[in-house]
Amino acid sequence: MQLITFDPLRTLHLAGVTYVKPELAFSRAGELKQADWLLFPPYWLVNTLIYSLKSRIFPSAASYHLGHDKIEMTRALKTTFPSHIPETHILPNSEFGRRQALDQLDFPFVAKHPRSSMGQGVYLIENREQFNSYCLSGQPLYLQEYLPIDRDLRLVWVGDQVVAGYWRRGEGFHNNISKGAQAVLDDIPAAAIGLVQTVARALAINYAGFDIALVNGHCYILEFNVLFGNQVLNRYDIRIEPYILRYLESQLGLPPQGIAA
Repeated sequence: MQLITFDPLRTLHLAGVTYVKPELAFSRAGELKQADWLLFPPYWLVNTLIYSLKSRIFPSAASYHLGHDKIEMTRALKTTFPSHIPETHILPNSEFGRRQALDQLDFPFVAKHPRSSMGQGVYLIENREQFNSYCLSGQPLYLQEYLPIDRDLRLVWVGDQVVAGYWRRGEGFHNNISKGAQAVLDDIPAAAIGLVQTVARALAINYAGFDIALVNGHCYILEFNVLFGNQVLNRYDIRIEPYILRYLESQLGLPPQGIAA
């Protein structure tokens, strides 16, 4: 199996993978076209690889296109699994949109920038002053109801299965590991795993970190990220590369070969 990666850190433990700098993709188009899989391309290359070279990419196009932007993600989830997302309002950042937001949501609520990760661009809005400050970004308004939680779940989906999961518990509003939250690997609810399986398969997502909130036993998808952090996985020596390889082989009808340690 001929593999080319654009992100050597995410494929560090995959044997026999060729690294190509994303900036050199056009000059090496012939080599890329011959590969069985192109791994972890930057977002700006995805459409070129799919539509121009007709290449297989991993993660999938759906993983990239839906995971890249919270607005696209939310629209897809609202259409397919509306009961499993918090109440969410996507509005223009205009005087009308801001007025409509305050008519529809009570304080406190959560405001996010549509393209952000690791807890960046996510705010707890408790009053008009904070809301006005958030609106200064000029980005579309992405607003969600505040869920009364003190922790959330990160479930790692690779190929066609959940391969790892842990609770994230922070000291304040944010539960992101990058913001100092603690990870706990115990007692992952079966309902959360089942929801991720159902959603990922329905939306053709084959690689993502899903963030799940539990409120009174009901699971809500907060978001999913394609290029999620791996600090916790590394800390506990959880390797996801074998699952990636097994999935890539299965899609080509090859018997699993394993990877180098």
